[in-house]
Amino acid sequence: MLYEAKTPEDYISQLPEERKKVLEKLRNIIQKNMPKGFEEGINYNMIGYYVPHTIYPNGYHCNPKLPLPFLNIASQKNSINLYHMGIYAKPELQKWFVNEYPKHCKYKLDMGKSCIRFKKIADIPFDLIGELVRKINVQEWITIYELNTKKK
Repeated sequence: MLYEAKTPEDYISQLPEERKKVLEKLRNIIQKNMPKGFEEGINYNMIGYYVPHTIYPNGYHCNPKLPLPFLNIASQKNSINLYHMGIYAKPELQKWFVNEYPKHCKYKLDMGKSCIRFKKIADIPFDLIGELVRKINVQEWITIYELNTKKK
């Protein structure tokens, strides 16, 4: 689903009623646990958390006008998705998350490279998401990003 929104609140206001509370709760968990330095806004037509240009002036290598993305949440047609770039770029973080997930959710993990899909929105493991969000601070994310994007 594509939502045209200028703010996270605007994004959530456009959701179907049954998804509004879930996405608000997910957003609150992320905000509560997000390390200092990341900013929240709309990027890629989703609610995004990123390293602002004031901290990382180079921006995102695919489009330097954009801030360095870190995490996004979105309401899609069949799921609520969390996109966590650190899971993709830091294999030990992905391993940790895959091992922890069954301890927090009775449903099978549905995950791509950086995308975690929650089809059963009543069973999103909010505490686990909060813990995941705390695992990488801004400076560590910049370091991981630069190591993974250096020209060889």
